[in-house]
Amino acid sequence: FMSAAVLPLSFAPQGALTMFTCTEALAEGRRMALKGPLLVDLAAVTEADSAALALILDWVRAARGAGQTITVRNLPAGLVSLAALYGVDSLLPLEPTG
Repeated sequence: FMSAAVLPLSFAPQGALTMFTCTEALAEGRRMALKGPLLVDLAAVTEADSAALALILDWVRAARGAGQTITVRNLPAGLVSLAALYGVDSLLPLEPTG
């Protein structure tokens, strides 16, 4: 018996996600967010700045605008702190842990 639940697409950017590197990831994440439920796994991200946060929020907007769900896994600690500092931590659809 197959569940009706749709398995999310997985998007795992690698390396630096900074204002100098995120243009390509922006387009790719946005494209995938429009297709179906999306799981963004940031485990392989080695460096991230406020641009990465803006990137994630853009993907969230794109997904929700298309009626899709999006979940973020392995958000780097630096981005957790930045999100709290900017007051946008409640906007991030983080995967429940534990």
